[in-house]
Amino acid sequence: MEKIKTRWDITKNWQLFFPIFGVVLVLLTAYLIARRLLHLFDLNNASFEWLFTFGIGIVLYYFMIRFFLWCFKKLAHKWPVEQRWEMIAIFIVFAITGSVAGKLAGPFTDLLGIQKGNVSGWIFWTIRILLVFPIYQVLLICFGWLFGQFRFFWNFEKKMLKRMGLGFLFP
Repeated sequence: MEKIKTRWDITKNWQLFFPIFGVVLVLLTAYLIARRLLHLFDLNNASFEWLFTFGIGIVLYYFMIRFFLWCFKKLAHKWPVEQRWEMIAIFIVFAITGSVAGKLAGPFTDLLGIQKGNVSGWIFWTIRILLVFPIYQVLLICFGWLFGQFRFFWNFEKKMLKRMGLGFLFP
């Protein structure tokens, strides 16, 4: 446990939440992808279903952890964080925000009366993607605040909107 605390600059026990939660989320993601692959190849209800799910899940987990550690190294100099555990919190916020924004776009398109069956696919997906953008921006700030990274995400938002030519929104 001391190695983990040292590696991620953890000074208080509550900060251990972020590495543990990150590991749990990566495990869950690996499991869900393995289950999708199982159904994609129509291997469900086979005698080796759990063996397949477990094996593929472990392999996916390994590669995702390696990828995220590589990302941490690449972004360590770009992101202004005081402690390394904050990077895990930032990654978690990006993951949760993207997933929730994508899920919320569906009810918003339904609310507007735009459904796959009554408009062209091009129009439906264009509107849905355009709806995801503002939902994502608002949720990014909210989840950033919940995970104690409001300042990082507020600065991130301002920088991103300025690059998109919407800098007038922030004086």
